[in-house]
Amino acid sequence: MTAPGTPTTAEELRGAGLRVTAARVALLETVRAGDHLGVEAIATEVRARVGHISLQAVYEALHALTTVKLVRRIEPPGSPALFEGRVGDNHHHLVCRSCGVVADVDCATGHAPCLTASQDHGFSVDEAEVIYWGLCPACDTASPSPAGLSA
Repeated sequence: MTAPGTPTTAEELRGAGLRVTAARVALLETVRAGDHLGVEAIATEVRARVGHISLQAVYEALHALTTVKLVRRIEPPGSPALFEGRVGDNHHHLVCRSCGVVADVDCATGHAPCLTASQDHGFSVDEAEVIYWGLCPACDTASPSPAGLSA
């Protein structure tokens, strides 16, 4: 159920010029409810909600939703594509080098400071993609400290 004045998922799809199908509704709702989901995880959840859907249909729907900016695709180097429902802002990501968990992080300060490149080469910059790499708290505490060093 949506709050008064809040468009339904179907209305959002129509508003973006997309045909409304049960699979697209389930897919968009799955991505929005998830946390940086891969295609297989999305397909599994959509199948649980609407029955059979081919992996190719999931890829095609994700492409369509990404094109109209209802879904955002991120692809950290060395990782398969991940999809999230947080769109319309210039946020960035933290990625754990060990387990691959991804977390959102807002721009460092002010309004999209990273859109001011040190050299823009004449480009009209409208988005920046920053990925911070490190260890998540669970992996950081699981890592043995280097020999001879004490905390």
